[in-house]
Formats: sequence, C-alpha cells, structure tokens
Amino acid sequence: MANLLNMAVIDTIFTLRTRGWSHREIAEALGIHRETVARYLHQAGEAAKPAKAPIGSPEDAEAAKPAKAPIGSPEDAEAAKPAKAPIGSPEDADAPKPAKAPIGADTVPAVAESSGRASDSEPWRDVILAKLELGLSAQRIFQDLTSDHGCTASYYSVRRFVARLEAKTELPFRRLECGPGEEVQVDFGTGAPIVGPDGKRRRTHVFRLVLSHSRKGYSEVVYRQTTDDFLRCLENAFAHFGGVPQRVILDNLRAAVTKADWFDPELNPKVEAFARHYGTVFLPTRPYTPRHKGKVERGVDYVQENALKGRTFPNLEEENRFLLHWEATVADTRLHGTTRRHVGKLFTEVERAALQPLPVERFPCFHEAQRSVHRDGHVEVEHAYYSVPPEYLARRVWVRWDGRLVRVFNDRLEQIAVHARQEPGRFSTQTPHLAAEKISNVERGAAYLLGQVRRLGTHSTRWAEAVVQTRGIESVRVLQGLLSLAQRYSCTQIDRACEIAHSYAAYRLRTVRALIDRDAPKQQIAFLDEHPLIRSLSDYGQFVHDAFQKKEASS
Repeated sequence: MANLLNMAVIDTIFTLRTRGWSHREIAEALGIHRETVARYLHQAGEAAKPAKAPIGSPEDAEAAKPAKAPIGSPEDAEAAKPAKAPIGSPEDADAPKPAKAPIGADTVPAVAESSGRASDSEPWRDVILAKLELGLSAQRIFQDLTSDHGCTASYYSVRRFVARLEAKTELPFRRLECGPGEEVQVDFGTGAPIVGPDGKRRRTHVFRLVLSHSRKGYSEVVYRQTTDDFLRCLENAFAHFGGVPQRVILDNLRAAVTKADWFDPELNPKVEAFARHYGTVFLPTRPYTPRHKGKVERGVDYVQENALKGRTFPNLEEENRFLLHWEATVADTRLHGTTRRHVGKLFTEVERAALQPLPVERFPCFHEAQRSVHRDGHVEVEHAYYSVPPEYLARRVWVRWDGRLVRVFNDRLEQIAVHARQEPGRFSTQTPHLAAEKISNVERGAAYLLGQVRRLGTHSTRWAEAVVQTRGIESVRVLQGLLSLAQRYSCTQIDRACEIAHSYAAYRLRTVRALIDRDAPKQQIAFLDEHPLIRSLSDYGQFVHDAFQKKEASS
C-alpha cells in the first residue's frame, strides 16, 4: 500500500522542490522515501528537476547575481554598515568603542552567539517555542513553518535552532545540612594493601563513617564486605563516638540491602534487627546517585589520599591502629572547608551530647541464613536438624543461631520455633511440630488407647485394663487391635465378647474375635461417648504406669 502523506508534508515537498532541492535531499529532510517524493512531484506535473544554466552563459551570470535587498529592510541596513577596520589600524583605534554593560546587569546571550550571526530560524522563535511546548518534533516544526508561515530557513537550520532551545540548564544541587546527632553517612572504599611475610599482597576495604554535622569520621579496614563485617564496623564506630545517630545513610551495598528501591527498599533482616537494637534507622540512597551521601563520598577520598595512599601494612590490626591515630591527629584537627570549623572541637562541644545513648549490651552476635524446610519438617543448621510447624513444609524460612539457641522465623520475621543447639547429626523435634495425622496410636501410648476403649463399653474397658496388667507393654498393640474391631462390629457385640473373655481370664485378641464371629452379625455403629461405670481418662495414666511397673517387676 502506497504511503499517504498529510497536506503539510506535501506542501513542504513542493516548496523545497521549487528551491532546487533534489529528491534525495527532500526525502532525507522529511524522513520519507525518495520514490514517495518523486511520485507526488510527478502527480503535480513535474517530471524532473529544472535544468541548470551552463556555466558562463548569460542566464548563469544573471542567476549568480545576488538579489538586492529592498531599501529600508534589515538586510539593506546591514549592507550599508561601513566595513570594520583591521584590528590595530589607526582607523580601528579611532572607532568608537561600545559601552560596557554594568557588572551584574542582566544580559541575554544570542542563540547563535557562538556562530557569530543570528540563526535563520530566529524570526520564528516564538512560534517554535510554542510548538515545542506542544511536544512537536523538529521535523514537524519545520513542516509547519514552511507551509503555514512561509519560513525560508533550511531544515537543518531549524533542527539546530530547536536543539539549542531544548537545551536546559541544570538546576543547582541543593545542599542539605543536618543538625547535631541527626545523621551519619557510611561507605566503603579501597584500603591500603596488606603485605605478608611471604611478600603476597592482599586487598582490603576501608569502612568510612562521617557524622553529617561535625564531619567527625571513623575508619576501619576489613578484608570483606559481608553483613557481619559491616555491622561490626558500624558498632565499633558508635562505640568510638559514644552514641548513636538518629539515621544511617548508606548506598545499596549487598551487605545491607536485599532489594534496592528508592521508595520501599528491602533491608537484610539482620540489619533491621541491628537498627532496632540501637534505636536508629537505615535509609538507603537512590540507586546510582552517590551525591545523596556526598559527605562520606568525599570522606572516603580523603582517607584514601591523605592517610593510606602509598602505604602498606603487615596486618589489619596495624593498619587500623594507624587509622585511629590519623583520625585523632590529622582528620580531627583540620579546619573543614565547608563548615569552617575544627572537626574535633565541633564534635566534642556540640554533636557528642546530641547523640542517642548506647544500649546496655552490644548487638548479639549470631549467624543468619535462609533455609528450606525439608520433607520431614526439619531445617538443617550446621549439619544438625530442627523441626518447624507442619504448615511450613517446603517453604523458605529465616534461621538465626548462636552458640546456645537456634531460632526459626517466617517471612514476616515472626518467630515460629526455638531449639537448643544440637551437635552435628542430631535431630531436635518438638511434639507440637508433628502433624496429628502422623502420630500413631502406638506413639500415643496405652493411656491414650484405654481412653479410646472406654467408648466401647464397660466390659471392654475392664477387659482392656486386665490386658494391660497382665501383658504390660505388649498390651499396646492388643488395645489398638481391639479398637480396630469397631470398624466392622457394633460396640454392643464387642462389649459382650469382652465380658465373656474376661470371665474366663482370656486376654488374647483372637479370643474376642472368635466370640464375636460365633453369634453376631457384622455391622458398624458409632462409639459410646459416656458411661457411668467407666473411669475418667485422667486416671489411666497412673493405671498404665503401675501396671507396667508390676509387669517389669514380675519378669
């Protein structure tokens, strides 16, 4: 299907063609195919570009003469201006000098100041500005100027003019200063290398913390940027200052931020616990925006350039001792370029008292990780296994452990289980964590089974008690078998058979089965719930215990 152009584009094609533009030039200027240009021109009755007069012919000489500007026009006034004398000539010295603008006066530079002359599009500045506010492109503006306003400027002139108008001067950054004790900014940088006795160099990372009001800093070198290293450095800094700021500004380092989000960042749960312990708040900056913590950005450069550049150390302890001495003797004694105050003096006199007090105890040191709940309802921690409630099967949970306890949390950091630490290979299973469907009657014990048997009837209960007294631990499975008979026979049939068996002191399950099969049809009736002659369930625990003790003593 052929390309259909609007009337503004078609008029622009004809206008450019009358100025001598080729099909290719028109197509490139308007962003259309040159065959489309040729088709519209052919339809208008023009088959080809008008021929050019031969060079040197009268027609060529006439065409080469520049058109004279009308008298009184801006171009005529420009032509009437006398030629400027060469710089340094007597005429130049005598020429009147333009008056200088007063210092501070408002001046508006010309759009084409760098080119030395006004743009051909300058007369249509207001029109172009209005169309830019409508969101029109440079190509569309050129088409409208050509068709609606008789603009004679070229497309490239309009495009350059639009680009200069669209260039916006960036707004100045707003400097935000904080009150004493309100904010601290933290960051990592590259520390001085550690050179061991064997000559091998090991890379280090320098942790830098700067109080935003006084610019008091703290530096510490570590080998890794893990969550534990980050929190330990932060805790050491709070102890060094003797207090805690209200908020901690940090970038989105993986040791602290699980998911970067300017509006709702997701912090590492251990970092959140640390913040609660110290009564502070962690506020990550916008991703890829280091100026949001510009004080510590420059602070890292300062410690790298002034303290660590060109130095090596034999171990971390030696480097950290050097940094503490450098902070006290160099960094704290300087006159800060922005605040124009001595850093250490401002901290001592103003900011130290504004910090929040330290907690009584340090943040408890524990390990933390996510774990998947296995099919057996346990999670693995250092080769030991700990149970969780059955509804968390095959889900991910958070586990925190130290030398004494293992705590398990759900995804909302609500504690769901607590266990004592076990040695590798051991299981810690809590009874409430077992699903009721997975606890067999044998596990529940003889006391529980006697409580179930009492629903069969008085004689069944007496027979079951006698079985427990005579057979001891073996009676557990017998009682389980007696209960299973209720799936095929009525309670009355079972109770009558137990009465006969008890009268003969026959305490085998096969005897009860034979008595039932002899004269009773098979049917299924629900258990009896209560009977005045059946003892309560609470009595069976002691009864079973005494029976088992008697059985063991006799054997």
